[in-house]
Amino acid sequence: MSLNSFDARHDLVVGDTSYEVFRVNAVPGHEHLPYSLKVLLENLLRTEDGVTVSADDIRALAAWRPDDQPHHEIQYSPARVIMQDFTGVPCIVDLATMREAMSALGGDPARINPLSTSQMVIDHSVIAEHFGTPQALRQNTDIEYGRNRERYQFLRWGQGAFDNFTVVPPGTGIVHQVNIEHLARVAFTREVDGVLQAYPDTCVGTDSHTTMVNGLGVIGWGVGGIEAECAMLGQPVSMLIPRVVGFRLSGELPTGATATDLVLTITQMLREHGVVGKFVEFFGEGVARVPLANRATIGNMSPEYGSTIAVFPIDEATLDYLRLTGRDEQQVALVEAYAKLQGLWHDPSREAEYSEYLELDLSSVRPSIAGPKRPQDRIGLDEAQRVFRRDVADHVSEATRPLETEIDGRPVRLDNGAIGVAAITSCTNTSNPSVMIAAGLLAKKAIGKGLRRKPWVKTTLAPGSQVVTDYLTKAGLIEPLAALDFDVVGYGCTTCIGNSGPVLPQVSTAANDNGLAITSVLSGNRNFEGRINPDVTMNYLASPPLVVAYALVGTMDADLTREPLGIGADGEPVRLADIWPSEDEIEQVVSSCIDPEMYRADYADVFAGDERWRSLATPTGDLFAWDPDSTYVRRPPYFEGMPAEPEPVEDITDARALLKLGDSVTTDHISPAGAIRSDTPAGQYLLEHGVAPLDFNSYGSRRGNHEVMMRGTFANIRLRNQLAPGTEGGFTRNFARPEAPVTTVYEASLDYRAAGVPLIVLAGKEYGSGSSRDWAAKGTLLLGVRAVIAESFERIHRSNLIGMGVLPLQFPAGSSADSLGLTGEETFAIRGVEGLNDGSVPETMTVVAAGPDGSEVSFDAVVRIDTPGERNYYVNGGIMQFVLRNLARD
Repeated sequence: MSLNSFDARHDLVVGDTSYEVFRVNAVPGHEHLPYSLKVLLENLLRTEDGVTVSADDIRALAAWRPDDQPHHEIQYSPARVIMQDFTGVPCIVDLATMREAMSALGGDPARINPLSTSQMVIDHSVIAEHFGTPQALRQNTDIEYGRNRERYQFLRWGQGAFDNFTVVPPGTGIVHQVNIEHLARVAFTREVDGVLQAYPDTCVGTDSHTTMVNGLGVIGWGVGGIEAECAMLGQPVSMLIPRVVGFRLSGELPTGATATDLVLTITQMLREHGVVGKFVEFFGEGVARVPLANRATIGNMSPEYGSTIAVFPIDEATLDYLRLTGRDEQQVALVEAYAKLQGLWHDPSREAEYSEYLELDLSSVRPSIAGPKRPQDRIGLDEAQRVFRRDVADHVSEATRPLETEIDGRPVRLDNGAIGVAAITSCTNTSNPSVMIAAGLLAKKAIGKGLRRKPWVKTTLAPGSQVVTDYLTKAGLIEPLAALDFDVVGYGCTTCIGNSGPVLPQVSTAANDNGLAITSVLSGNRNFEGRINPDVTMNYLASPPLVVAYALVGTMDADLTREPLGIGADGEPVRLADIWPSEDEIEQVVSSCIDPEMYRADYADVFAGDERWRSLATPTGDLFAWDPDSTYVRRPPYFEGMPAEPEPVEDITDARALLKLGDSVTTDHISPAGAIRSDTPAGQYLLEHGVAPLDFNSYGSRRGNHEVMMRGTFANIRLRNQLAPGTEGGFTRNFARPEAPVTTVYEASLDYRAAGVPLIVLAGKEYGSGSSRDWAAKGTLLLGVRAVIAESFERIHRSNLIGMGVLPLQFPAGSSADSLGLTGEETFAIRGVEGLNDGSVPETMTVVAAGPDGSEVSFDAVVRIDTPGERNYYVNGGIMQFVLRNLARD
């Protein structure tokens, strides 16, 4: 029961319904707060209990000032948790294991049950194995169910065993698009103690792109799976009141510029400015001229520029989108009335106070792509060929040579830059009707001119929801896309998450035997090394119409702004400008071919699934019956031998470096993703358990099996470990053996464990950027790593490390492993860890590195345990252990 210290309770009547709300304006000082902090303020008002949330916490938030550095910890309680299956399956595995552990501690297993609304969308498991045929969707779906039956049966058990947990079955769409089109409410309602309350729809998600919902005015961000599990169990999210960056928008997009071009421009600006750990809010008169679909695209890529959120306020565009997507009028009316009551309605004439400011004139945005390995590396389309030719030298050797071959009986010549994959993929852009329709119109005009895709390009279309197929079909645009072999291959992330399927055999030969730099172009949000396809070296992000255009050209070594895309049926050159659709053409299709009934029909029975889903045999019971022969779902070891009370943490001594890494090491480099090769430790494990290589599936699909995942941690094919120079992939020096041979990271970790040697990781700047992958932290722990020392951390991964009981330390400002003379061959001691036992968090800990020649390097590393709550997680061995012990005590 809320204490209501500020007399904030108020009745809001909308239509015939009365809602209890907690008024933000009851708190003195609220007027200057940014939009996002008002949402947090309401959250504290509603959850004030004098223990977890106090009146002082509320006053501290109201007293926030723009120049404040984050220092005051608050406990934030999101309205719901949203998951996708790659990260969600391990969550349910952990909850099932926690039930058993609760029973072992003498508690009630039923206490391990979601208290918050928890939703999962199965969208990461479909792989584009088949393409270029009308049967591709059915074929890929058949393969998906065949490979993932165990996982899906486990999730169906979870849906029956846990309250407040629902699953959106495969083939529906991508989690973030389903979220904005159907699941998100903007204003949430729930009966509490017999009273119907209304409050902001807020969420945390087990995918970093949860921020897509920020475009709707919903405060939501990605967390690791372990944090999501705790939020599901009713535990608040510990956070410091953040700095808020105000991003003023003015003007409007020029003709020819797309939402993708806009978001790539914003990504570059914010990454250069530095917004890691901060909130970003868009304001100004230009906001009204940004359609909601464009806002969602911008919010989606918040992880690419590093901010916690990137939110747009609620306005008429929000209401129009809710109506368009089939929400009922009572809900729309509630959103409007609630936003205006709470000061959450956008008024461009009134400006909140912000910690930092940026500004963009939308008219300055130009057509762009980004690559070849980071989303923030924007390239003007007119500079793309020049930049490619500059960058390709870093991705090829002197032995590279063109490949003369045949495809479909036609002679072709493959050279550096040949596009192996052209994919319209990812909720980032498939949620945006304007760019999807632009792609269809461009395809239609290309077909009309007699153009075809180049035969070596694998072309795929993976809509983010079935509604996309509906309106493309109604507009007559599915056929021309299919004529260019952009057939629908599935409703899921596909290429953007690494589920691109194999490239053509000839392209694979060009990459592996001839050493060519094969490229991909995709309408996604991530293009990190090794992510898209193991045979693809350079990856570029582009809008859907540009993806189609590049498929026609077949190479990144082309200037689409000056050179023709090809020769038309009339023998004349066809240029991009000749087939680029006008804004009027796009708008005419949008207005005539999209209506609310499409959304209502497609989402009418969203949790039921098709016959394949409904016919799956479903286990029952409160405790899951683990199959000892399963290679998909296994009981993890996190709670084995866990005492009821934590043992004191100790200093780390005689540690060795498992890896020494450079800058911008992403969670894609750390956490297993993509295809599993037979010659890797994970592949060998599966072979030993009778799994044929054809059935290996992906690392993501096997995240419920810690044996596979720990073997794939730090095994990305593009990882460069400075301890093993000249290698690429999951290799390291094994100092547990006298000769210190080069071996796999996993095999070295086994030797270190047998010898009782703790491990550390040395890293550079932006360590752990990228997806909110809890396995980047879980795998790190299971390999025996006790601490990571980096120049800087990305927010989610740092939090995940603490959540798994791994200590994050930061080199002193201006220092690095190299500047301190560390080679990684030293023996390390970390002193001061024991100081955490007394309830405080020291600012620094002393690291002493003893070199093989007897020399010593000592420095004070900054402790990146940022809140008292994080200290509690660490000393308990992790956040799951902390929550489990608390529930057992209760």
